[in-house]
Amino acid sequence: MQDEILLTPWREFPEDLDLFPSDEQEWDFVLVSDIHQMGSEKEIKRKKFLDELSKKGFTIKKIEDRKLFYGVRAPKWIFRKYQWLLRNPDSRLQSTNAHPDVPVTTRIRIVNFILQNTVTPDLEKLRDLMKKNVFEAAFPLHEKEDKSLFLKEKWARWRDIFCQQPIENIRGYFGEKVALYFAWLGWYTYLLGIAAVAGLLVFVAGITVFSSSQVSKEICEANATIMCPLCDQKCPFWLLSDTCTYAKVTHMIDNEGTVLFAMFMAIWATVFLELWKRQRATVVNSWDLYRWDDDEEELAMELINNPLHEPQRYQHSYFRSTIVLLLALLMIAMLIGIAHALVIYRVVAMALFTQSTFEFIREQADTVAVITGAVLHYLTIVIMTKVNRRVALYLCDLEKPRTFSQRENNFTVKIFTFQFFTNFSSLIYIAFFLGRINGHPGNYVRVAGRWRLEECHPSGCITDLFIQMAIIMMLKQTISNFMEYLVPWLTYKLRKRQKLPKKRNVMLGEEEEAEDPCKKLWLSNYQLNEVNIFSLFDEFLEMVIQYSFTTIFVAAFPLAPLLAFFNNLFEIRLDAIKMIQLSRRMVPRKANDIGIWLQVLEAIGILAVIGNGLVIAITSDFIPMQVYKYTYSPCMTENSTITDCSTGYINHSLSIFRIQDFEPHMKLPEKLPDFVRQEIRECRYRDYRNADDYSYTVQFWHVFAARLAFLILFEHVALCIKLIAAWYVPDVPQSVKNCILDEKHCKLQKELRDKTPSPGSTQLGNFSPSFQPSLCYLHPLKLESRSLTLQPPMKEAGATTGSRLRWPREREPPLLRQQPPPMARVHAALSNSLGCRLRAACEPHKRLEGQVAPVSSIP
Repeated sequence: MQDEILLTPWREFPEDLDLFPSDEQEWDFVLVSDIHQMGSEKEIKRKKFLDELSKKGFTIKKIEDRKLFYGVRAPKWIFRKYQWLLRNPDSRLQSTNAHPDVPVTTRIRIVNFILQNTVTPDLEKLRDLMKKNVFEAAFPLHEKEDKSLFLKEKWARWRDIFCQQPIENIRGYFGEKVALYFAWLGWYTYLLGIAAVAGLLVFVAGITVFSSSQVSKEICEANATIMCPLCDQKCPFWLLSDTCTYAKVTHMIDNEGTVLFAMFMAIWATVFLELWKRQRATVVNSWDLYRWDDDEEELAMELINNPLHEPQRYQHSYFRSTIVLLLALLMIAMLIGIAHALVIYRVVAMALFTQSTFEFIREQADTVAVITGAVLHYLTIVIMTKVNRRVALYLCDLEKPRTFSQRENNFTVKIFTFQFFTNFSSLIYIAFFLGRINGHPGNYVRVAGRWRLEECHPSGCITDLFIQMAIIMMLKQTISNFMEYLVPWLTYKLRKRQKLPKKRNVMLGEEEEAEDPCKKLWLSNYQLNEVNIFSLFDEFLEMVIQYSFTTIFVAAFPLAPLLAFFNNLFEIRLDAIKMIQLSRRMVPRKANDIGIWLQVLEAIGILAVIGNGLVIAITSDFIPMQVYKYTYSPCMTENSTITDCSTGYINHSLSIFRIQDFEPHMKLPEKLPDFVRQEIRECRYRDYRNADDYSYTVQFWHVFAARLAFLILFEHVALCIKLIAAWYVPDVPQSVKNCILDEKHCKLQKELRDKTPSPGSTQLGNFSPSFQPSLCYLHPLKLESRSLTLQPPMKEAGATTGSRLRWPREREPPLLRQQPPPMARVHAALSNSLGCRLRAACEPHKRLEGQVAPVSSIP
């Protein structure tokens, strides 16, 4: 069963009348609804909404199956008005199916805007009706012609993983915003290859010195160095040499190459963004969108939808902003509290693992606690991501943003802030607090007065940070991507299997009615996975969080760029397959940049400099080792000629503790370990403290001053290099600047030729009577209600000064020949910003020898 509603009200572009549209034309949108009972509230609301669309000239086609499908097609004059209002027709044709002069992406975007902003007599919009289940879904259709087939064969396939992306075709199918996302992701992946190679070289260089480090040798040979117990309840004493392998791994990560790599990544992040700005300027200029304005397009679509629309004014409420700020800080405090909970878990798990009956778990209690804590951290990230989204949306609703773009920007800042603390709180604790706030033997800092905080390994805490980052990144880039593809694929397969048999209403003796050709296409699109306005946002957020992991703590995990590089190769094709084959078509959005994400990436670049500087200065043993080499080593104190000046560093970095000074509730093991031949009187621990009163030694303050000095020096040098790189690489290529300059020059030349008086013509002011006012006299909606000073086109024979002016019929602007709408509509519409723009454009033509012609007198 099918039905078409064809209503064609008054149009301002009579040449675009389409009284008898055929099914061969494409349908812009499809609305899906359940079959409601006749006369029910939902059925009435649905009819009211469809009637409002009909009044706007929309063609609506109904197909009934197990659901009701309404195909929606907008009249041509809507798109003509859009192009005319914005003064920037889409010159690059993106579709030749139905309307060769209007791209399909533009059609879908305008129709979606009208659908979302059409108000019923009950003051309900489409989103309100969908919440009340009046409509189940609303989506544009995937194309079945050349573009869709080309993207499937050349883009959305795994075997094209190393091939260049067809950005122009992506733009023509999904719009500029999606195309810019894939252009940015491709550019990011391309430059990430350079960082991946550098990180791999640093890691391989660390492997080559795996066993040659003097520090590692000293730890492996420390068979007589007895370390203090790791817990309070009968934990045994242990030998420093037991951690030989751990020490070698630590030095593989923590070496001189790490400092150089951290500096390299700070420069890389800046160069990446600067080169992306150049790439973006080139791409956007080729699309003729360099000076495109989002607010102007939204105002134009508002006027198309409702000529009486009044623009929403900019507003700011300090009270509302204060409430949002307090709630955001409360959310951040909760996320930090979750990080503290993870710390408590590690402390308790460490105490339990050290008393385990399994020898391996007991001996590797610290490492097992770190690994299980990292897995728990990943599960926390998965759960809190959903919570963060709801909280960020709620805070955006409290702010009441003026436009969708402003709402998206506000949401982006909030969700990224929450996600940053969710992902990095635990890493920040491990990098900068682990082993530094736990106290010392005899005076440990305890949780709830019972469990003492963790200590760093004698080789340093950087290996713990390495393990944490490796687990989180590998889990995020394997399990998350696997689920990101598997869940939509399974959902799509299940929806296809649940497809019910075709409904037939054939009476006895009648021939079966031929199936509507649109039905199969609409049903196949309906069975695809649903998309929403944040579908692309989720992809951006995933990549920006990955960029944070790749840059902020890269000094502790040089393989992060390599993992990110391989992940992105699959991510591009994964997103392409989801968009083309598994999901409904996204509503195309026009854009000329990646929005506020660029500012977020620049902020991450600054955080990367600070984070890596802190990792090297605080987490790494690089600074203490340098202080020892150049202050306390045998090379400096004894003028020794030994080859390695780090000899003796481990003994120098360990303090002595007397067993008799343990706290009363400290329970030592009754049985001494096998390596002890006599009673233990002293044990060693990692710190710079005196053996008498356990106060800090002079060496501690020397190391502290060196850490602080290095941090200040590193950050200032890195930031200066970032500024120099940003200055050295212009944001906009010279070719783009010259192209824009040539366009302005040609435009001014053309205007000058058009306004130069021809030989023998009578001049009036600086203009000739042949001047055609193409900017000012456009349409009744754009005319100003006040009197305009116009050039007198012609006076009737015998007319005196002040007589009524008239346009020659052959030179009369075509739009002025039409009957204008009621003046009430004109006066209401003239207050919008588009009218302001045209009034400003008309200003040079207002003073022409004092001749005044009221608008109402123009025939």
